[in-house]
Amino acid sequence: MIGDIVETKQCQLKDPMDLFHSGQVVKICAPMVRYSKLAFRTLVRKYSCDLCYTPMIVAADFVRSEKARDSEFTTNKGDHPLIVQFAAKEAQILCDAAHIVCPFADGIDLNCGCPQRWAMAEGYGACLINKPELVRDMVRHVRNQIDNPRFSVSIKIRIHEDLKRTVDLCQKAEATGVSWITVHGRSVEERHQPVHYDAIKIIKQSMSIPIVANGDIKTLKDAENVHHLTGADGKIKHLMTFQWTAVAAFLYGEIAVILVLCLPFISPLRWQKIFMIPLWSKMAVFWNKMFLTIIVLLIVLFLDAVREVRKYSSVHVNEKAANVNTNAFDHIQMKLFRSQRNLYLSGFSLFLWLVLRRTVTLLTQLAKGMTSHACLETQVNDATEAARKYMAENERLQEILGLTFLCGLALAFVFICKHASFHRMREARAIVYRALAALSGKESSKKKESAEATDEKLKKEVEHLKAELQKTSDALKKANNEVTAVKKQSEGLKREYDHLMKEYEWLQASLNEAEDKKEL
Repeated sequence: MIGDIVETKQCQLKDPMDLFHSGQVVKICAPMVRYSKLAFRTLVRKYSCDLCYTPMIVAADFVRSEKARDSEFTTNKGDHPLIVQFAAKEAQILCDAAHIVCPFADGIDLNCGCPQRWAMAEGYGACLINKPELVRDMVRHVRNQIDNPRFSVSIKIRIHEDLKRTVDLCQKAEATGVSWITVHGRSVEERHQPVHYDAIKIIKQSMSIPIVANGDIKTLKDAENVHHLTGADGKIKHLMTFQWTAVAAFLYGEIAVILVLCLPFISPLRWQKIFMIPLWSKMAVFWNKMFLTIIVLLIVLFLDAVREVRKYSSVHVNEKAANVNTNAFDHIQMKLFRSQRNLYLSGFSLFLWLVLRRTVTLLTQLAKGMTSHACLETQVNDATEAARKYMAENERLQEILGLTFLCGLALAFVFICKHASFHRMREARAIVYRALAALSGKESSKKKESAEATDEKLKKEVEHLKAELQKTSDALKKANNEVTAVKKQSEGLKREYDHLMKEYEWLQASLNEAEDKKEL
């Protein structure tokens, strides 16, 4: 046996019976296979557990093998009050095992309730409830051979289908000096069926020693309810409440996160910036694994809650409980309510977990879409501004060319008016008028076409922007061609002007010759 044996022998062992006479509900940690070791007992004692059991130990192996003793039983100075539970079928073997643990523990418990097949096949556990004389002899031998009067001897049993047999077993055990009896409110064949708290109450009313209620007690509230239903002195608490507390906290956390994500004044772009924080980037590596793990856990809890609901909503079970005891029926209804609550907790947690994943995905996609839209809008604005600049420059060039052409025509007309004959002046005037009319017609048509092209460009979608820019470049080329044509036309007018000047010089020379002849 591991531990400071010398100090343990010298310590003052406590009397567990004092707990049952304290006037308060005794909180007991049940003997659980592979769990109720020293480390676990030390942990639960920190949470106000009054009495602890060791896991079930086979008495014959414990007595025969020192290796079995070292591996199956460990304790220390603070591990009190402590009850060692044995599986035995012989009175002397149980006495020998009690002698070994007596210096280190506060009592032993004979397991008469284990329904496992191997235990019943070996003659241990629940098969002993059908052998009340053997149980009585084993309790009597331990009482007679253990000198310490504070050393407790208790038994743990299951109930018979005929409750009278269970009461008879308990009364025989009480007559031999058993300290208390732990009653698991199910029969040997029952596993997950509702506990018969009414049977525990009947046993308690038939006995004068403490009775401990066992079965489906997972919270302190359950222990208090069972205490009111049965009047039992102690309740074995299995400390299995953390899972549903965690699920409820997880559900409330999901609701809070979804509400924050749906706040209207926080844009998806800001959420994207938050998601891009380096801390989130590191967590994203484990995000998928964590998501799938939580999904699996919630599904398992959901299925367990469904099983509990089906168990406690059975019409046959409810009718049976109602016929036996009204309080038992109320307790089953309470169990049904809690199982339904657990079902809703796990179901909504699973649903909101999927909704939360989808919400984050949609926010990320929306933020990317908004970013792309802003970039496209900037490109469209830049392209529109460039097109407007090109159009303004084109109109300015056309105005300059028109003014240049008008100035040339005006100079030609003035020159003709000064030096040409009346017939020539009429012809020149007609030419100028036709040129002005053509120029004004072209300018008006060009302005109209430019306005229509501008309106069409503004109305078209973003995808046609490149085509519009191509049209603008084509219009610019056309304008350049027109400028070239105007230049050619001005050159023709210049040649005609030169021709007229030559005719004028010829006429002037002829006129001078005629005057010279007259003088002669």
